[in-house]
Amino acid sequence: MAIPTNIKNLLSGNVVEWARIEFKETWDPAASLKTICAFANDLDNWGGGYIVIGVEEKEGRPVYPLLGVPAGKIDKYQKEIFAKCKLIRPAYSPIIGVETYEDKQFIVIWCPGGDNRPYSSPKTMDKDNKERIHYIRKASNTVEPSDDEEKDLFNLANRVPFDDRINHNAEISDLNITLIQSYLKEIKSSLYEKSKTGDFIEVCQDMNIVNTLPEYTKPKNVGLMFFSMEPEKFFPNAQIDVVQFPEGLGGNDIIEKTFRGPLHQQLRDALQYIQNVIITEKVVKHPDRAEADRFFNFPYAAVEEALSNAVYHRAYDEREPIEVRVENDRMEIVSFPGPDRSVTIEGLKNYRVSNRRYRNRRIGDFLKELHLTEGRNTGFKKIIDALEANGSPKPEFETDEDRSYFITRLFVHEGFCDSSNPEPKRSRKGAEKEPIKGAERKQAILRLVSQNPTITQSQIMEQMNLTRKQVQRDMKELQEEGVLVREGTNRSGYWLVSGEK
Repeated sequence: MAIPTNIKNLLSGNVVEWARIEFKETWDPAASLKTICAFANDLDNWGGGYIVIGVEEKEGRPVYPLLGVPAGKIDKYQKEIFAKCKLIRPAYSPIIGVETYEDKQFIVIWCPGGDNRPYSSPKTMDKDNKERIHYIRKASNTVEPSDDEEKDLFNLANRVPFDDRINHNAEISDLNITLIQSYLKEIKSSLYEKSKTGDFIEVCQDMNIVNTLPEYTKPKNVGLMFFSMEPEKFFPNAQIDVVQFPEGLGGNDIIEKTFRGPLHQQLRDALQYIQNVIITEKVVKHPDRAEADRFFNFPYAAVEEALSNAVYHRAYDEREPIEVRVENDRMEIVSFPGPDRSVTIEGLKNYRVSNRRYRNRRIGDFLKELHLTEGRNTGFKKIIDALEANGSPKPEFETDEDRSYFITRLFVHEGFCDSSNPEPKRSRKGAEKEPIKGAERKQAILRLVSQNPTITQSQIMEQMNLTRKQVQRDMKELQEEGVLVREGTNRSGYWLVSGEK
């Protein structure tokens, strides 16, 4: 078997949090079995964890140079791991892979959260031992649960998070091998090579995106969310709506764009759209110094983190889309329902948030592997830091007592509210000229495009002293008239004026 990540990521701690990784020099049944049991119990729905054998550790971090597992012990250790895991009750089997890094081999035991909690393992390896413990993880430690924690664990019996459940309405054919291979290649998983030649169902089993029963194999919800071409067939309104109100909420002008498809793709597409269409940079020059002030209406890093968190934490069994509402003075990202009860309304107001139990334990792993979201409880800090670095007002985070919704509210930089400042991305050169209107303005745009086919809308704004809205409207009308054509993608394409080659 292979694991759906790579050993370099595990050793760096950049994708999987340190608290979810244990490093062992050798296979130690007494200690490791307890940790496997604790990861399987997954009390806080973090998504289980990993044990990496062949690595010396110090304070939870790997020690270099890495030791590796001697070639003669690889097979022996794997057989012992499989044998000892049979002592866990109810039955639980982790996914075991052999990974090569820096010319050395390591055994990685991936222990996803189990479907049949609570799990127990023997307290000792003694033959006459009859005591069993429901081990859990507390931070980076494997411990025996307190009475309250054990009650909490039993309350989770048969309560599998929605993203990790079997979808009985789907078939294995609903999973797309091309999407799976693209993902595995991007994260540099050793499973990528297997996916090109190996059995498709085995690859899905190694990724833990299917459940194999004696009578059939069915996809899990998380597999359909990321690796189905049309996940909305199974999760209605699993989409992102970006809605702009240029004239305010009471205005007639509403611009709406909907993004569907695999979760990571719709998230990337929505972020790209927001970056290209909504986010604007302003440059303010000063007569007394050479350096100009540069800032954005909304810093991209804050928007990216807020929207990624909404995709991560929303409930996919609720038929409500994520909505990004953009007004002149703010951006609101709305998702349903609200956060776990461990997140208090007072804590949201004071930016002191520690989400104990996650709604989706698998979605986060995929987003982290793709570097689309951060580790546990780091999102709020990243949003605040990005806003502060841009000079933006502090955000607001809102929910209600019933935790029925969650809003992240970002306010526009005050420089975009001051009409005495220059317009976004415009040069002061020629600012005193009379504004160009109508057909004359369109002809001027066509001349610029003809001279520079790769010109951006921001460059047109600067050279012609126009607003973004004016440029977007004129270019849209020119395209509708067939005078202006876009060839290629938004990022690497070019403009073509009708009649030119």
